[in-house]
Amino acid sequence: MSLPIIFLIDDDQQVLRAMSRDLRSKYRDDYRILSTASVQEALASLPELQNKGEEVALFLTDQRMPEMEGVDFLEKAMHIFPDAKRVLLTAYSDTEAAIKAINAVKLDYYLMKPWDPPEDKLYPVINEILDDWQANYHPDFKGIKILGYQFSPKSHEIKDFLAGNLVPYLWMDVETHEQGKLLATSNSLQPTDMPVIIFEDGTLVKTPVLKDIALRIGLNPTVKQAVYDVAIIGAGPAGLAASVYGASEGLNTLLIERRAPGGQAGTSSRIENYLGFPTGLSGADLTRRAITQATRFGTEFLSPLSVNEIRLKDNYKMILLDDGTEIFTKSIVITTGVDYRKLETPGIAEFTGAGVYYGAASTEAASCRDKEVYVLGGGNSAGQAAMYLSKFAKNVYIVVRKPNLSSSMSSYLIDQLSHTQNIHLVPCAEITSGFGDQRLTGLKIMDLNSNTENEVPADALYIFIGAKPYTDWVGLEIIKNDKGFIETGRDLKNYPGFKKIWKSERDPYILETSCPGIFAAGDVRAGAMNRVAAAVGEGSMAISFVHKYLNEI
Repeated sequence: MSLPIIFLIDDDQQVLRAMSRDLRSKYRDDYRILSTASVQEALASLPELQNKGEEVALFLTDQRMPEMEGVDFLEKAMHIFPDAKRVLLTAYSDTEAAIKAINAVKLDYYLMKPWDPPEDKLYPVINEILDDWQANYHPDFKGIKILGYQFSPKSHEIKDFLAGNLVPYLWMDVETHEQGKLLATSNSLQPTDMPVIIFEDGTLVKTPVLKDIALRIGLNPTVKQAVYDVAIIGAGPAGLAASVYGASEGLNTLLIERRAPGGQAGTSSRIENYLGFPTGLSGADLTRRAITQATRFGTEFLSPLSVNEIRLKDNYKMILLDDGTEIFTKSIVITTGVDYRKLETPGIAEFTGAGVYYGAASTEAASCRDKEVYVLGGGNSAGQAAMYLSKFAKNVYIVVRKPNLSSSMSSYLIDQLSHTQNIHLVPCAEITSGFGDQRLTGLKIMDLNSNTENEVPADALYIFIGAKPYTDWVGLEIIKNDKGFIETGRDLKNYPGFKKIWKSERDPYILETSCPGIFAAGDVRAGAMNRVAAAVGEGSMAISFVHKYLNEI
């Protein structure tokens, strides 16, 4: 962590050198001493220091300087570092300056030149002032800062991306967060500039694009190998498992993810039925462990990049990414999982990212403190989200079409929900519309028994109404069922067109698609069991079939 700063400004170079020498001699172990003879240079450096998360403990400035009087400098500096202590230097008694400083900038001390000996005339004064500053000092967050508006879809997208990639950040609502207001003012930011991201080195980017953020946080932006043994498309549990087993067994392995690793499981606040974790673990924790394991074995990870198309070229497969990159690989495992189904109800699309969220959206949970929150859906994901949100919200309402949750949710979750006082079930109901002004403020809910509609206040809505496979991009005559899930193995023989497509003399392997050497695992596969453990098992099993296929070519 950087040391707090003592900032010295004096246009007299001789005085500047002497003061810097004395301050460094006494305080260099606990503070950084910055000094300049130019007031304008000092002012220009303050926003940069603020963006980097640096802290100024003390401004020590001469009063009589040609560019600007010391009091006027302190008045400008206090808007950027309001908690810094302020001391004026002068060569003679200046009552007028002292009075102005006390009134304008709440001056902490008025120091006369010369200060020899410093042990008597300088250090006791500075010690007292710094002790007072330290009593109220809280170190600034060192990392990525995001400035924006709470109910902004673009802000939500960036927060969700960073959280999904396990990158810590500090969110600052420029309307309510005091430091956020300071940063916006000192950097002359306008509403149209939001959201703004400030990186640890102080670099400020307005309305950033996810790919640019990915480059800055160290996600691998380039393909390193000419040809891979196996390319895995999708970094959910199945894809992560495939990458761990592929790389650990000596295959040249590439993992491609369009957003963030973990898939839907990665957004889960608590997975309690995963083997080996009796107290449960979060989806983020499982993802972090898996990514660490995969990269340790040598898996290359590309994100956020989407696959537009797969083409065949001799014995190789060519993957075409959305940025135009072409990747050659001997085999492919498709583990793209599923997307949440959209709620096609008036008002919902309008407020998506501004009070309406698909999935757990743990990045927005803190904003639900003491609010009225609704969860739509009766599956385990909805139950886990309700339990997590109940820690923040005043009330959480679970809206389902059925009379109860017994047919769609695990019994352990139903039991937890029933014993949580601020969680309420709204059975036999459906949401008919959402409304608000720039953000969601209410919902209309239909009672299916009485056909009556009620209007309720709602600060947030989290939607879990099932999922559809992410396979719209899949071509190459890869057979999918009527719901879009990829067919594999012996089930392919049930399709009349299979024999026209499949040209290999052998039958497809269990997880192999209608294109030899291309496999599917996890939730994207037809007939898959929608459990994290099942997806991990299929991902690891797919690699055994990849080995068999590679031995054929």
